[in-house]
Amino acid sequence: MRVRLVRAIEKPMHTFVKLSFAAIMLAPAGGFAAEAAARIEAGSFKSVLSLTERAEEVVIGEFLLARKPVTNREFLGFVRRYPDWRRDAAMPLFADQNYLAHWEGALTLGATALPGQPLINVSWFAARAYCEAEGGRLPTWHEWEYVAAADETETDARSNPAWRQTILSWYSETGGKALPEVGGRSANAWAVHDMHGLIWEWVDDFNALLVSGDSREQSGADKMQFCGAGAAAMEEKENYAVLMRTAMLSSLRGRDTTRNLGFRCAYDASRNPSATMRTRGE
Repeated sequence: MRVRLVRAIEKPMHTFVKLSFAAIMLAPAGGFAAEAAARIEAGSFKSVLSLTERAEEVVIGEFLLARKPVTNREFLGFVRRYPDWRRDAAMPLFADQNYLAHWEGALTLGATALPGQPLINVSWFAARAYCEAEGGRLPTWHEWEYVAAADETETDARSNPAWRQTILSWYSETGGKALPEVGGRSANAWAVHDMHGLIWEWVDDFNALLVSGDSREQSGADKMQFCGAGAAAMEEKENYAVLMRTAMLSSLRGRDTTRNLGFRCAYDASRNPSATMRTRGE
């Protein structure tokens, strides 16, 4: 087992502050479950965050992405192994007062947090610590966007009006309903489930989408700047679903939690290279 301190606060421009809040024991090399992640082929695409029509395409290297979001069951196992991340022990700097509030107790899920439902009420810090402990990391925004552009048959279905309408229909549904279990919908062309229509997800660089400052310092002026000029400059202005995600993520701090925000882990392409990974649903 290797011990490494989690990088607690990371800013754009690759500067960060290391805080000694917990030592995370990384999973041994053989502990990665191959069937739990899909291998995403390298490629390039035009991000909806491109600010000009002549912006270069974003190049994505090969990586692995969890097929499903992290569940209550899986995160419960994590906090049992790392009690510093229990809701009654997590430092306020790294999780707000609503962290894991839907659980019955610090180590009890209860009727409102079924084991197979996606985890919610989780901070960026806690999500990142979980992925570190699994030998992975949070995906970047562009990695998430690259995979989320796929429908069931095409890896980039964004030009398909029917696909866009389906996603908008999901976003127009009213809240308050119990979340279904992860994996209930068909996988997309990358063999990944629930990129849309279940929960929103943390990404590693959430605080660098279209605003300045780090995960602790985002002024109201920054948020208005994004919602106005930044949003209007989007290359794909009709992609309202992505606009909502970026606006929400860019307004958060790393300690914040919400009732519709969870996460999934990504892994470097070299992780467990001998394992057989299915690509594009094969």
